[in-house]
Amino acid sequence: MTKLNFTKMEGIGNDYVYIDATKSDIQLSTEQIQKISNRNFGVGSDGVIFIRPSKVADFQMDMYNSDGSSSEMCGNGIRCVGKFVYDFGLTNTTTPKIETGKGVLELKLDVQDSKVSYVTVDMGEPILVPEKIPVIWDNDKRIIEAPLEILGHSLKFTAVSMGNPHAVIFVDDPKTFPVHEVGSKIETHSLFPRRTNVEFVSVLGKDHLFQRTWERGAGETLACGTGACAVAVASNLTGRCGRSVQIDLLGGSLFIDWTEKGNVIMKGPAKTTFQGVLEI
Repeated sequence: MTKLNFTKMEGIGNDYVYIDATKSDIQLSTEQIQKISNRNFGVGSDGVIFIRPSKVADFQMDMYNSDGSSSEMCGNGIRCVGKFVYDFGLTNTTTPKIETGKGVLELKLDVQDSKVSYVTVDMGEPILVPEKIPVIWDNDKRIIEAPLEILGHSLKFTAVSMGNPHAVIFVDDPKTFPVHEVGSKIETHSLFPRRTNVEFVSVLGKDHLFQRTWERGAGETLACGTGACAVAVASNLTGRCGRSVQIDLLGGSLFIDWTEKGNVIMKGPAKTTFQGVLEI
């Protein structure tokens, strides 16, 4: 049995187990990741994130969902990666570059009392071409409020990728909407060859939104950073909001700006919960 140091971190409730793999090539099986993520028999998390060396950036974020499947990107996760590498002395720069499945992203760390509290991430441009999201579609036009019938619900979805696929759906009240039943069906719908994350969203006021997320490979989570970015883009494309929005999620709030240049900028908190040792 091997002992492995870990750090539990969260970004507005989106929690992961973080493992420093910068000095040794630590690899875990699907079953081990599932066990670590299990909230009854393991640490409990939305997944596991390894921080690895990178040939093209300062560090690489290697991310796995709680079911053991790999994921390209996590907005809340990458903020915590920024906090991890600074707080634990892996870097002294407040603008680290992180390699992800979406490419290399640059972070800006807000340091207070020698610890990172907030992180701003340039998430890059949203991907709106169906084939690249990916969505199986009969043309290459943007998918904006396309009809989707699920379990008797007549819905409309807007497809956006922020390095991972999202289907954004505006509903009257996400708090009472059957997110688990409908979200799980949409995640595995034949339209989405790599499955999809699903956001259920309502407008609270001017440039102010509320979001619940069904995450691919994890189920409903308290927050989703890439999902919030996708929601910001979708709310603008559908004429509901401007380019700068506050999005409230079950775990807290994120601030998203879809700049005129096309990049999506996300700002939010990152926190360390506790540290420990795994026996695997």
